[in-house]
Amino acid sequence: MEAFAVSAALVALAEMGDKTQLLSFVLAAKLKRPWPIIAGILVATLANHLLAGWVGAWLATLVAPATLKWIVALSFFAFGLWALKPDTLEGERAYSGRSAFVTTLVAFFLVEMGDKTQLATVALAARFDALAAVVMGTTIGMLVANAPAVWLGEAMAHRVDMKWMRWIAAALFVLLGVLTLVAGDRLR
Repeated sequence: MEAFAVSAALVALAEMGDKTQLLSFVLAAKLKRPWPIIAGILVATLANHLLAGWVGAWLATLVAPATLKWIVALSFFAFGLWALKPDTLEGERAYSGRSAFVTTLVAFFLVEMGDKTQLATVALAARFDALAAVVMGTTIGMLVANAPAVWLGEAMAHRVDMKWMRWIAAALFVLLGVLTLVAGDRLR
């Protein structure tokens, strides 16, 4: 349960102001089909984070526990710094006339590649010996951050102070890094 709760909270906060949340706003405005967009976000996130979680769990088997502890902790510290940098969507993206679901699925999967929440999923899966709980948690965290963006669009973006959300997410990443170092041999 800890792996699920930590993963969900961390990703939900880290997603505030992230480029995938910005993509949610854009897709909602352009496609105006909230349910297929949310379904596309769900499927893309599950696929992306399952792959990332599997990589994290696999890497954890290759590295000595003491080394893994430092790699994971330093990763969380780096994600904390990264969370402070606001994301933007570069340029105007062109969306095909295909269904809102397929457009969202492909766009979200590709935009999430190499994103801090995908890399955080790798680190969380390496940190916790609970792949399913981490993937479910990070997926729920993505939906918690992005579904309201789809439903409320721009109105929500102007009411939430993204600067504070970035600082809270950064603090949580740093806290998780510290807890990883303090956990010692209880890392997994």
